[in-house]
Order: sequence, then C-alpha cells, then structure tokens
Amino acid sequence: MSTPGSPPDRGRPPKRPRASAAGGSAASARVADAPRPVYSTGGIAAATAAGLGLAVIITLAMIGWVAAPHDAFGEEIGDILRGAVLAWLVGHHVSFSVPDGQIALLPLGLVLLPGLLLYRSGRWLARSCSIPRLRYVYRAALAIAGPYAAIAGTLALVARTESVEPSMPRALAMGFVIAFLAGGLGALRQMTLDKGVSVRDLLDLMPARPRSLLVGMLVSTGTLLLGGLLLFLVALAFSLPEAVEMTRTLRPGLVGGALLLVVQLAYLPNAVVFSVCYALGPGFAVGTGTVVAPTGVSAGALPVLPMLAAVPENGAAPVASLIALAVPFAAGALGGVLTQRSAPDAVSEAAPLWGFVCGVTTGTLCAALAEVAGGPLGGERLSEMGPSAWQVGLVAALEVGVAAAVAAWAANWWYTRGSHPSRPRSARGRRAPEPRPEPQLRPEPHSVSESRPGSKPRPEPKSRPEPELPPDVPVGEGLATVTPLRRREDGESRPSPDQDGREDTERTDRAAERAAHRQARRELREQRREERRARRAEGGRWWRRRPAEDEESEELYGITYEAEPDQTDAPQS
Repeated sequence: MSTPGSPPDRGRPPKRPRASAAGGSAASARVADAPRPVYSTGGIAAATAAGLGLAVIITLAMIGWVAAPHDAFGEEIGDILRGAVLAWLVGHHVSFSVPDGQIALLPLGLVLLPGLLLYRSGRWLARSCSIPRLRYVYRAALAIAGPYAAIAGTLALVARTESVEPSMPRALAMGFVIAFLAGGLGALRQMTLDKGVSVRDLLDLMPARPRSLLVGMLVSTGTLLLGGLLLFLVALAFSLPEAVEMTRTLRPGLVGGALLLVVQLAYLPNAVVFSVCYALGPGFAVGTGTVVAPTGVSAGALPVLPMLAAVPENGAAPVASLIALAVPFAAGALGGVLTQRSAPDAVSEAAPLWGFVCGVTTGTLCAALAEVAGGPLGGERLSEMGPSAWQVGLVAALEVGVAAAVAAWAANWWYTRGSHPSRPRSARGRRAPEPRPEPQLRPEPHSVSESRPGSKPRPEPKSRPEPELPPDVPVGEGLATVTPLRRREDGESRPSPDQDGREDTERTDRAAERAAHRQARRELREQRREERRARRAEGGRWWRRRPAEDEESEELYGITYEAEPDQTDAPQS
C-alpha cells in the first residue's frame, strides 16, 4: 500500500528480503533450473560444436606432423593450424581454389564428424531451453544454424593463403545447411524423447499420400545405396592384391597407414555413389575423356590410392558387374509396393502414376547425391571426376519410375481386391445385370390417433374399385398411380338410386375420416403445447431445436393427388 503523501509504487520492483543461506541456495537453484533463451543458447551450442570439431582435426594434424619428417615446431605451427582449418572446411564440403584449378571432389564421410557434434548440440539446446511444441523445432535449428554459418564463413576468410582460397559463399551455405539439418534433428529427437512421441507418431501426422511417397523414395534410394556398397566391396575384393601392392608402394608406416585408412573411409560414401551411377547405366568419369560404365571402361592413369584398385581395367566391363543393372528395377519395385501399402487408391489407374512419382523423386535425390559426390580434383586431366548429375537423375527416374509404376499397380490390386463385392457373371463371361428393386407400394395415409395410446380408432375406409385407365396414362416402375377424373358426357345417363346410395355412403365415410384427421391434429397440437410447457418448466428454451431422435420419431404423412389424363407428365428416360 502507498501512503497519501508518497507516490504509488506501481512499476517498482519489489524489495526482496534478505534470505538465509538455505533460502539463497534454493533461489539460485530455481534460477539455474529456469529455461534459457533459445537464440543465445543456440550461439553457445554452435560455438561448442565448431570448437570440438576443430580440436579433433587439430589433434589429428599434430599426430601426422609428429609422424612425418618436419622442421622446427615454431616455423610450421601456422601451417599446421591453417591446414587443420582447411580440413575442417573440407569436412563441411567447402571447395577451394588452387593455382592449377579447383578441388571439389571432397570426402563425404568427413561430414559425419560435424554432423554428430551438431546433433548433440541440438539435443543439449532442447534440454536447456523451453520449446513448447514440436512444430517450433525450427527455432532451435535456426538458433544453431545462423551462428554456425557465421563461424564457417569467418574460418574461410582466416584460412586464405596465396595458394589456397576457400569459397566463402559455399562455407556460409554448407555451414547453415548442415547445422540446420543436424541440429534440428537433434533437437527434434530430444523433444520426442521428453514428450514420449515415437517416430511412427511423427509420420502419422503427415497426410497419407505424402507419407507414402516419402517412404517409397527413402526405401528406393536406400536399396540403390545398399546395392552400390555391395558392388564396390565385391569389386575391391576381386582387386585386393592390387590394393595391397599400392599400399606397399606408398610405404606410409604405422601412423601414415592409419591416416591413409581414415582418408579412404572418408571417401567410401563417394565410392558407393559412383557404384550406384554404374548400376544405373551412365557410369562416371575418372578424368577428361574417360568413362567407367557397363557399356565399357576407358580409364587412364589414376592417382595412387588403394581403393581405386576397384576400378575395372580398360576394355569391356566385367560380366559379373552387369548383374548390378537389376538393382534399380528391384529398388523401384520395392519402392512402388511400399508407396501403395499405406495409401491404396480406390481408382486403379492412379496407382501407376504415384509409383512413377516415387521414381521421379528417387531420381531427383540420386542426382543430388551425384552432384555432391563428384567434382574436379585440380586442373587439366583431373578436372572431370565423377558422374553427370542430370544423366544420373534422368535415368534413375525412368528405370526406378517404370518399375515402381508396375509394382504399385500390382500392389494396389492386391490390397484392394477384396474391397468390391463380386457380381454374378452370365454364361458368356459378362456381368449379369443387377436385379432392379421392385417398386414399393406407398402406404395409405393414416392418422396419428392410431399410433397414440388412448386415441379413438379410425374407421376402416371401404375399398374402392379401381377404374380402367385409358392407354395414354403413364404407368410403370417408379411412377405414382394416377387416377384420372372422367367427365360425364351429355348423353351419359345419371346414376341409379343404388349408385346414389353407395355414393352417399362413401361421402359419409370420407366425412368421418376427415373428422378423425381433425381430431388427431388437435390432439397433436395439444401434446406439443404440453411438451413446450414442460421444457420451459425445466429451464430450456423454446426456440432450441429438438433432438434428432424426437424428429425421427414423428410420423410422415403422404398426400394423394388426382389428375386428369391430359395433366399427367410423360415418363422421362
């Protein structure tokens, strides 16, 4: 409270009383447990991931420097650090220029190191910050990707020399993409663990058709990569003596041999992508004017690297390697089946279309892999290394798409074969026409008094003789019964007294029926008034709609019309 002589203390921070040691420790624990801001914490996570990655690469560089002949440590420390930064940029697939050309054939396996570090940083960010929903995971990804891209661009500027010049735009772009994907995936994984959400539940959030296409594309691409890995390992096993001879020629020593093994493992994903391109048909190049494809092999001198012993010799392609040509069709068939498994089509013609779309998406992904796996390795002869991205994408889309279309059609027929009831067939094999439902006779209108307990029974009307209808009156299935009124001609005789008596009796019956109808309507109106009074007494509103079961319980009344023959409508075909 504020006294009359003092201004109100609105907006002033409340004075905190001095807490004891126990109270102060509890308050500090609450402050420590409070969630951190996302974007500032993302900068810390990005710096941590970049620092750990640089530390690992600098350690490996120091081990290589110690194992190799070298000068004084003080004279080469700058070159060692600069080389470690270049290796860190190479791990992010950042190309760089040299005096003879450009080096872009970079090992894809080195991306695994920054990817794992960013993944762990993303999980730490999700634990430390408060992200309310899964759809806000992009905030965590952006919080890591922005600072990480800035760090990568800065290191690209620092590592520039007269002979080596890293590409700063590529460093910014690749740093942002890798950090966004890996960091966002780590944050998403941590949030799903905290909230108890499985990967299957995340897939169920997607619409059925995009989810099925995603599964089909991933399965088809995974099958292609598995086939490429198997093809490379078999080829390397057949050329193992040559690989051993190359290793002896290099004489790397113990430490050098370990580093050589690490380099080859880093280039293993590139070799798998090259093998996929071979299985698809376009193949790949190992220099200007060279090609390695199922149609033939024309390769010149290759760098001394043991894993390059898997490249076939010049001439016709090995016959055993032609078995790999069946891998794209098997991948397409598997992808087409899984595309239709979770989302079968009611229209059979749509299933091949979605299977072909699965092949097109797989071809697009294969083209992207071929683009990042290849690239120049200097100037002159080694300026063309790797597959052609557009050729690989086009051929993969056609081969995988056709196989997926056929498999999707067959799978869709298998999944929907029991959804439509079978119809009886005639003797000639055609479907017999379904029996048309017989026209149901319209019930005679009856009064409400018959269905209400306690009401007077309505007298049964006498059956009237049906007159003969003229030939121009429309009759048939689905048409109402038309009773024409015949006018009395001038020469027609009047009815006899007996007929007058019957007509009087019929008029009396109709009058009694009309009186019963009026009585039933009065009773129905009285009953509805009582219901409204009861609803008002219970607190309900009279303008509210009645429940559906009350409306369905009311009886329906039919009206019989009589018309002359010239007033009837002709049947419509």
